[in-house]
Amino acid sequence: MIDPAVAQMLTKHQEKFLIPGNVVANVIDTNNLYHAFLVLTKVHYAKIIVLDKDGKYRGLLSLAMITEQMLETETVAVEKLKHIRVEQVMQTDAPTIVDPYDIEQDLHLLTDQPFLPVVADNGDFTGIVTRREMFKAINYLVHGIDQEYDIISKHRVKE
Repeated sequence: MIDPAVAQMLTKHQEKFLIPGNVVANVIDTNNLYHAFLVLTKVHYAKIIVLDKDGKYRGLLSLAMITEQMLETETVAVEKLKHIRVEQVMQTDAPTIVDPYDIEQDLHLLTDQPFLPVVADNGDFTGIVTRREMFKAINYLVHGIDQEYDIISKHRVKE
């Protein structure tokens, strides 16, 4: 459990945790991999959100998943990507969250993920919480805790 004082400082600017879904690059599950490859290349992301035509979260697609599909023994078959749909290769088991402000859960999951998709109970894609934004909160904490609290070690030698 996170100490309440630490949690208070980490969540001081929590409104910045959630990057709204309407500004997050995404692809549609029925798009072909060629389109997804172009989008990922253009936005300089390694991984992107996959939605269905109704804006429901479906999964994630990475550049590595796409390149795996076009690699052959001795060539790279880019044209092959035009015949494979995103839904055929996307990752569907990536962790998602409902509450972008559950700091303890976010910290645990962001250890192994660059971002967490925020998905409402009905499946609507709400946005993402990024490791970068969480690190900004941690940076604020470690550089500012002594300005808000007097820190005394529990193991201090008695004088």
